[in-house]
Amino acid sequence: MFARTSHHIPQPLPTARQTARWLALLPLAGLLAACGQSASSINERAPRVGSAETLYNNGVDALRSDRYLLSVNQFDTLQRNYPYSQYTANAQLMEGYANYLLNKYPEAVQQLDRFLELHPTSTDAAYAFYLRALCYYEQVADVQRDQQGTIEAMDALEEVITRFPQSPYARDAQLKIDLCRDHLAGKEMLVGRWYQQQNDYLAAAGRYQRVVQDFQTTNHVPEALERLVEVYLDMGLLEQARKTGSVLAYNYPSSKWYTDAYDHLRAHHLIKGVESKDHKQGRNVFSRAWHSVF
Repeated sequence: MFARTSHHIPQPLPTARQTARWLALLPLAGLLAACGQSASSINERAPRVGSAETLYNNGVDALRSDRYLLSVNQFDTLQRNYPYSQYTANAQLMEGYANYLLNKYPEAVQQLDRFLELHPTSTDAAYAFYLRALCYYEQVADVQRDQQGTIEAMDALEEVITRFPQSPYARDAQLKIDLCRDHLAGKEMLVGRWYQQQNDYLAAAGRYQRVVQDFQTTNHVPEALERLVEVYLDMGLLEQARKTGSVLAYNYPSSKWYTDAYDHLRAHHLIKGVESKDHKQGRNVFSRAWHSVF
């Protein structure tokens, strides 16, 4: 649903050969997420089992050259044959990342959960939590569909912020949470409009009220307020319509939604109420006027 975020591959163990490979890989890390898997790589098979170091380096080389299936195969073979190797922890994390690039999000989450369970104090734990959250975020569905995945993505992103508030991933996690909240508000608006079209004004009002109460920082609030004015007028709740119009007038005076609400209220001879002293009393008018409606 959302654009994929590029991010770094976690640092491997500092052997001389690995360090050289890693330094060569890092400048390309931002490109890995955008690169597709070549058709020929689908049919690749891992070579015979080598040493743990060989398997690890083969996996990194495959990841670097966009052969993600081969990379997963190498890291998985390493873990199965050398479960106590010094390379195993990094192989778990790298396999999770390769699965992420393959859009195999459940498999990626499984690997990352295993890594975090076995290595909770790892220096790469923050990255593992962040990558895990991205796996949920990439599965956010269109507003026409069920939004349980959006809620799961928000929970995972909030865990990144809670656990690692000073990490470089916290800010991006917060930005994605804001996008998820806007997405959930959009879903409420979609359902509310449908109820309104069916003349089920009470159900529509409930959806619009939730947007205003629970998603106040999203871009959907002005429309939600305007549509509340409409449904209140249709229900004959003139005072609620007037107060809601007052909230809209104070907080979004330049919005097209205020213009529409103004026309509706004027048609019902309620426009004087919108221009009353209510919206001149200070910054807290939104919460005061809104709560007075209910």
